Amino acid sequence: MSENKKWYRLSGDEGDVVISTRVRLARNLNGIPFPAGMTLEQKQTVIRTVASALREGGEGERFRLVEMGALPPREALSMVERHLVSPEFSRAGEGSALLLTGEEDVAVMVNEEDHLRLQVMRSGLDLDGAYREADRLDTLLDSRLHFAFDSRLGYLTQCPTNLGTGMRASIMLHLPALQERGAIQQLAVTVSKLGLTIRGMYGEGSKPQGAIYQLSNQVTLGISEQEAIDNLKGIAAQIIREERAGREQWRQNPRFEDMVWRSLGLLRTARLLTGDEFMTLISNLRLGIAVGVLPELSLDTAGGLIGDVQSATLMAAAGRDLEPAERDALRAQVVRERLA
Repeated sequence: MSENKKWYRLSGDEGDVVISTRVRLARNLNGIPFPAGMTLEQKQTVIRTVASALREGGEGERFRLVEMGALPPREALSMVERHLVSPEFSRAGEGSALLLTGEEDVAVMVNEEDHLRLQVMRSGLDLDGAYREADRLDTLLDSRLHFAFDSRLGYLTQCPTNLGTGMRASIMLHLPALQERGAIQQLAVTVSKLGLTIRGMYGEGSKPQGAIYQLSNQVTLGISEQEAIDNLKGIAAQIIREERAGREQWRQNPRFEDMVWRSLGLLRTARLLTGDEFMTLISNLRLGIAVGVLPELSLDTAGGLIGDVQSATLMAAAGRDLEPAERDALRAQVVRERLA
């Protein structure tokens, strides 16, 4: 997979509504304290042990090791923006490391809240594919690392809410029609009764940007991994249908196409774009592409822009910290060039 074909730059199944899929597994090694109670030496031993297990399992060449303490803050935050690590892990510092494939579709956070956070990412709706790969790597690592497991409680994790499967499966959804209708709050109440949660673009504690939301399972104890996946797929299918129906209704409004074309005009001509303004405009643009108003543009183009012009990612690409006005100017320049 080339640099331009990483998962966050591509659209997949149900790509008009579903941006991406992630399956994450929390695991801990037997006989070693949780990261909150570990010494630096113990943390470094765990990093070496996990890296060695991947090599012994024939996966070593796929992964590069990134020491979080050696990363400039802009590069660590860029990984958050690309959904490769959690916001907390970006601040982890010395004693934490990331094992990342060249395609950036598999990431292993070592010494986050748990010893391992193994996550697999896919474009579009691909819960089954993401789970198969996560399960394969989980089995490979467990055969060498021997994860902490209890016959009654399942996989043992630092936070009790992850006991059981230790799995969090999530889908990134673009829901502009449901947001416009004011239906998100009721949707959140409904899915919570079904063992799911809907959050902002970067998960727990984050706000939605550009009408992008994250739907994920909450229940990990007393349910199998496959049951959790099937439940998430079923609820996602209903949300996708509702979003598409809302878009068709919204499209009948004569202001709809005007909104889309105005957004494209601003994106193609603006000399300064703040992050919030960009996300509003790109959401409108992505919606226009999805419903066929802008057939000359692709969802891949919109997805690539969302991934590449976030503030820290712009600075990481520039190789230096930028003042807000510099970021806004650079963001506008990149957008103009991509949409020319």
